[in-house]
Amino acid sequence: MLAQTHRMIGLCSSANFINAADRIIMPMAIISMGDQFQWSLYWQGWVLSAFAFGYITSQVIGATAASKFGGKTVLTSAVFLWSVSTLITPLVASRLDLLIICRVVLGLGEGLGLPTIFHIFAHSVPVPERSRAFGYLVGAGTIGQTVAALICPHLPWEWMFYTFGTLGIVWVLVWIVLYSEVKDVGEDELPLVYPKVNSKNVRWIQFISHWPLWAIYIAHFAMNWSNYIIMQWLPTYLARNLGADKESISLTAVPYIVNSMLGVVAGHMADGLIVRKWTVLSVRRLMTVIGLIGPAICLLLFSSMKSLLFAVVFVSLSMALCSFNSAGHLSNHADVAPNHAGITFAVSNTLATIPGILCGPLTAELVTQSHGRWFPVFIVAASINFVGAVIYASQSSASQTI
Repeated sequence: MLAQTHRMIGLCSSANFINAADRIIMPMAIISMGDQFQWSLYWQGWVLSAFAFGYITSQVIGATAASKFGGKTVLTSAVFLWSVSTLITPLVASRLDLLIICRVVLGLGEGLGLPTIFHIFAHSVPVPERSRAFGYLVGAGTIGQTVAALICPHLPWEWMFYTFGTLGIVWVLVWIVLYSEVKDVGEDELPLVYPKVNSKNVRWIQFISHWPLWAIYIAHFAMNWSNYIIMQWLPTYLARNLGADKESISLTAVPYIVNSMLGVVAGHMADGLIVRKWTVLSVRRLMTVIGLIGPAICLLLFSSMKSLLFAVVFVSLSMALCSFNSAGHLSNHADVAPNHAGITFAVSNTLATIPGILCGPLTAELVTQSHGRWFPVFIVAASINFVGAVIYASQSSASQTI
């Protein structure tokens, strides 16, 4: 990779680091906040899910805004918005209505981030290096979750938000200074990045009219259903069901550590298979099937564990295998829609945010109706993963669709 491409990938990956860290602060802080403000499990579920209402709103806006205003401007605005909302969370926490609004704003900012980064990657990263670039991007996100999971349990809950909100503001200043966007790239410069097409004007209906795109959307939906359950409820599950104390809650960092490590490994593995003459389609399908069926099996085993140690082992294995999706359906956007990867990812992430809205209140309802049992929650998640894997393996494509 060129030095400029390295810098761009590093900056975008660090933005995803902060994005992911900010996203998991509340699932850890809500244990103390719920006790302090006397929130029921029902209201805790809505506080956790409020983020997704903002996140789902800004996906397509982010992709189209990047095409119109440029990736630098949109990503700057996105990180600034989610960082400020993180910073002010402790100031509004005593008011549930204001806190939920703040969580929605956080989701709005974070929802702009990844579609914009996908737009930047699709226009800047050569095809033979895309799997590893996406691997680094996703890996940085899981490292952010890891760092937050290690640090936050040792901080007063207010300082969880102050620390990472400030980090985001610092990133904005560094990004403005170090990143220079390449504008008006001529067609003759494009073949190494993405194929030429006759027209870049595509009707919106095209983004929901092709099975290869729906295969990606459904796989993403399935992956996120499991991920949102782990992200939103793992600290609460370990604390309430397995007796984890504040120190033990740091064990929630382990799944993110193995996820970040395996994400980069999976990216290099996928690129290596392509170099060895595997077809791009066979690699995308292999990585996605591993990334969906593997976690489904591990979550079922995780839910049956009575030991904190073994529970962490199986949820970590689930997250490790989930990381293969970065070289699977997440990289597939640039294959099937090279000129519109930001938009297709935005559509995909919009649909895949529906689990974020449902998992909070639905999990609380299932656990309550099951008299404290969590097994139904994981049965639903595993079933969705199996269905997503079958559909992706049968309907996906690596040929340019739009």
